[in-house]
Amino acid sequence: MGLSLADSFVTRRTRKGNFLNQIDQLIDWNAIEKAIEQHYAPVSDATGRPAYPGLLLFKMLLVGLWHGGLSDESIEEMANVNLHVMRFLGLDLEDDVPDHSVLSRFRTRLTKAQAWDGLLEQINRQIQAHQVTVTKGCHIDASITHSPRKPKTKPTYEVVIDREDRDDETDAQENMKVVETTQPGVDTEARWVASRGESVFGYKQHTVVDDNGLVMAVETTAANQHDSLPMLALLDKASVKPGSRLHTDKAYSSQMHREALKARGIKNGIQDKAVKNKPLTARQLQRNKLITRFRYVVERTFGSQARWFGGKVLRYSGLAKAHAWHILLAMAYNLKRLPKLFVESLMQQGKCAF
Repeated sequence: MGLSLADSFVTRRTRKGNFLNQIDQLIDWNAIEKAIEQHYAPVSDATGRPAYPGLLLFKMLLVGLWHGGLSDESIEEMANVNLHVMRFLGLDLEDDVPDHSVLSRFRTRLTKAQAWDGLLEQINRQIQAHQVTVTKGCHIDASITHSPRKPKTKPTYEVVIDREDRDDETDAQENMKVVETTQPGVDTEARWVASRGESVFGYKQHTVVDDNGLVMAVETTAANQHDSLPMLALLDKASVKPGSRLHTDKAYSSQMHREALKARGIKNGIQDKAVKNKPLTARQLQRNKLITRFRYVVERTFGSQARWFGGKVLRYSGLAKAHAWHILLAMAYNLKRLPKLFVESLMQQGKCAF
């Protein structure tokens, strides 16, 4: 992908203020590339041709999200016709663009390697280097990601015999089991949950964000898991420091969580929850109201991911792929917010930007 007349043409036709150019100035992609190469560094593809670099494929996935959550086919098409995207990907006009099947295999490879959380950490380290991450407080909440691969009919069941004895023998009958049959095309790891008066099938995206709403860490569960279950795992994964204050809604309220925060030196910003025959006091109600004012940042993060990237609907099947989707949303969101936060940081310091 060397410099050429076509490359010079692309350079002249792309504006310096373009978002993709800004991201290229703020992120050192070499560190990201090294992290990807630990899990994806093929020499050639299935046909024997030189394989595409993992960083190129990673950038293509980000581009797809930044342009509204495109399908792999649409990402391929955009990389062929959009000069800004071409320049961001490091492609010349005469270069071949990876097709959608290559993107799919790349995403699957990194998912099987459980590599996505490490990439989010790499992205966040670079964001932190620009001093835009606010670590004084953090906020945890959960959001449901819908799976379109839901059962179309009521569950059906069949009898399975654990042994080969005749089914009219007493001991054989005792070893029969009734199991739910698998419907073709259904995501067998997603689950139903009642949300706002209706049943939803899918997964939960459990997220911890900083005071700017930037995603620090993500856990993924089936939708029927309680919001509060991954709370301590999220705090550990995000390396939330002592002295920080955690804000959550009342779903996370428990003696176990209050004691865990105290042991970690994290200030308690969990809303109080009324219990039977013990309503909240006026002071507790006022405290809950104050906490609500802080918690808007995590709700804004979920809302922006849904509006900008189509993040509420999952295109893939299975818990591991759902988690990969959630991490990709987190990285795309953090990077999209970075240029504006960087400019605001420079303005506060009295320095110029871009």
